[in-house]
Amino acid sequence: MSVTAPSHSFRAAWLAQAQANPWVTLGLAVSLLAVSWLVLSSGMNAFDGVNADRLRYALYGGGAGFAATAFGALLALGLTTIRPRTQDIMLGFAAGMMLAASSFSLILPALEAAREISGNAVVAAATVVLGLALGAVLMLGLDRFTPHEHESTGPCGPDSERINRVWLFVFAITLHNLPEGMAIGVGFAGGDLSVGIPLASAISIQDIPEGLAVAMALRTTGLSALKATLVAVATGLMEPLGALVGLGMSSGYAMAYPISLGLAAGAMLFVVSHEIIPETHRNGHQTAATLGLMGGFAVMMFLDTALA
Repeated sequence: MSVTAPSHSFRAAWLAQAQANPWVTLGLAVSLLAVSWLVLSSGMNAFDGVNADRLRYALYGGGAGFAATAFGALLALGLTTIRPRTQDIMLGFAAGMMLAASSFSLILPALEAAREISGNAVVAAATVVLGLALGAVLMLGLDRFTPHEHESTGPCGPDSERINRVWLFVFAITLHNLPEGMAIGVGFAGGDLSVGIPLASAISIQDIPEGLAVAMALRTTGLSALKATLVAVATGLMEPLGALVGLGMSSGYAMAYPISLGLAAGAMLFVVSHEIIPETHRNGHQTAATLGLMGGFAVMMFLDTALA
């Protein structure tokens, strides 16, 4: 009974969450089916000999994101604390880079690719909007149905009060890193390094302050500096794994590429608006965080232009 009761309780909490949020549940199901279809229908093409270079580049990009997260987390070993204002500026900088990456490295290439495929601007715009909607709904559903915790809102998701706070933080970070990894994979799927390299570079740069912030946040849960660093490093593994998913779902049908670019952009925009910006504004450092965001946006715009 002691083994089955927790799983039964968690299943009951999931069902209650689904009944309380029927439209979110439906949206999550549709988005997961869409992603699964894209991966299954085109994923094999991503891993054949013809696309070996794209696979290698995607793994390099995802690996760079993981390495940057690990580097940021390791910096926490030499710090006893980090000022909230400094952390908010760092997270604002990361948010600005993600916003710019979504716009310049995902949405604009998606519109261009969809227009070339369809020959119609309206169809191209509708295709990218569909991808944006799928990405946003996917992250909204995962946010509602995955137990996790934010410092500003506390435990979220079904049966979250029964799960250790450390794992709630880990789940939250995983939700955050997944769309970044997917974006890297999608960025290299079209074979255009002028899209993939700036995007992977931007995500890797913003992963450094993010890894540091995550490690410091985990220490507030009672973990030692070493354990918090190791857990923060481990969360970076979602970058290369997400890159494989992103590459797989966008390497088959022609329209799968712009849809996947839009999906990755929608997921990243959701994370920025739903998690990062509110987190940077909760301590009264809105101005500093906003300046950090604008700085991150400018750096990403420069990288996208200089590395194109």
